[in-house]
Amino acid sequence: SDPAAEALADMTKQRDELKDQLIRAIAEQENTRRIASNDVSNAKRFASQGFAKSLLDVSDALGYALAAAEKDDATLATLVEGVEMTKTALHKAFGSQGVAEFGAVDDAFDPALHEALFEMPDPDKAPGTVAQVVKTGFTLHGRVIRAAQVGVVKKA
Repeated sequence: SDPAAEALADMTKQRDELKDQLIRAIAEQENTRRIASNDVSNAKRFASQGFAKSLLDVSDALGYALAAAEKDDATLATLVEGVEMTKTALHKAFGSQGVAEFGAVDDAFDPALHEALFEMPDPDKAPGTVAQVVKTGFTLHGRVIRAAQVGVVKKA
C-alpha cells in the first residue's frame, strides 16, 4: 500500500469530518440566533401584557360607575363613589406594575421631580415649597416618567 495515498485518504477523511462539524456549528449558531430573535420579539410584543391585564379591573370599575350613574335613582354621591372606586383600582394597577404617584402640597420643590409652572406668594408656607399641584407626577420603578407640575411658593 502507498503511504502517500493513505495519508491523502486520512487527510481527506479529516477534512470531511471538520467540514461536517463546521456546517453543524454554523447551523446551530443560526438556530440560536433565530430563537433569540424570536424571544426578543415576543418580549417586546408582550411586555405590556401584565400592565394591560391590571387595567382590566379599572375598566370594569368604570363600567360599574357608568351603569350606576345612568340609573333613575342615581345620585351625585353614587357617581362620586364609582369614580373613587375607579381611581383606587387604577392606583392598585399602577402599584402592581411599579408605577407610583407623587407630588403634594408642602413638598420641598425638587427640580428632578417637579416642573415649576408658576410662583406664588404664600406667607404661611416656606419659600421653595410646593403651594399647588396642577398635575401629580409618576415614577416607574423609581424613575420619573412624568414630573409633577406645580406652583411654588416664591421668596418674599
